Amino acid sequence: MIDLRYPVGLFALDQDITEKKIEKWIHDIESAPNQLKEAVNDLTEEQLDTPYRPGGWTVRQVVHHLPDSHLNSYTRFKLALTEENPVIRPYKEDQWAKLPDSKLPIAFSIQLLEALHERWIVLLKSLTTADLEKTFTHPDSGVVSLAQNIGLYSWHSRHHIAHITSLRQRSGW
Repeated sequence: MIDLRYPVGLFALDQDITEKKIEKWIHDIESAPNQLKEAVNDLTEEQLDTPYRPGGWTVRQVVHHLPDSHLNSYTRFKLALTEENPVIRPYKEDQWAKLPDSKLPIAFSIQLLEALHERWIVLLKSLTTADLEKTFTHPDSGVVSLAQNIGLYSWHSRHHIAHITSLRQRSGW
């Protein structure tokens, strides 16, 4: 039985990061906006306001969460590229998901995610081997390299899109 919280499995930090893996992860991030659009295509307002699992966020909240999280990650990349191991500030994603902008039409967040990923992909594809080794410190997770963070956001994109696609499959939408 699949764990509805983790439809693509838990994130596992990959210690053996190869150039090929990084290319795949960047491709995952690059394709995420289109995959998200496909995942929510033709959903009704009622379906958008359906939790992907009991006690979980609604589809709408998941859609709005993606650019919230990816904006934070993009900023962390830029900080790590321009500062020496900066300490980043986490955010309370569960609280952000309750703010009024998480009730907006999903088109706003899809457009934001598309624009953000256009810029982020240019940045990711420009990273050198030395850049990939640069780090930031997360107060909860510790030191994170940019290479590791690319893997995390590959997983993050697939993870949340799978919340939507698995709900659609289970619900026959």
